[in-house]
Amino acid sequence: MPRAYSSGVIEASADQVWSIVREFGRVDGFLPPVKRSELIEGNDQKVGSIRRLTLADGGGTLDERLLDLDDRDRQLSYEFAGENPFGARDYRATVRVSPVTDSKGAFVEWWADFQADPAAADELVGVFADGVFGAGIAG
Repeated sequence: MPRAYSSGVIEASADQVWSIVREFGRVDGFLPPVKRSELIEGNDQKVGSIRRLTLADGGGTLDERLLDLDDRDRQLSYEFAGENPFGARDYRATVRVSPVTDSKGAFVEWWADFQADPAAADELVGVFADGVFGAGIAG
């Protein structure tokens, strides 16, 4: 099963970063590949909520379902809910925010495990790790 992974340090407290990341329906504020994000079911704090993402540059739309929201550990997990333009299957992603104690910054990790056709798996790892997760951490 392929895994896409990205991480980075942000010069803001873990609590500040988490307050932005945990807003499940509002990723368009920091995730450049997403032109629009809207909750179509539930709310930002309810497991089972679904957000619809409209991708930038005519990339289509996809729905994602919130699987876990853990404020104590500053972690959330989600999955693709239905069809997606990437052709990935059994996609499950997690974002975790941890404090960097010596600089008062935040360490952000974002990863996904998924299934894909062998010919597309390596390309999708790059798309998710760099084009989505890395861009989101930088954003």
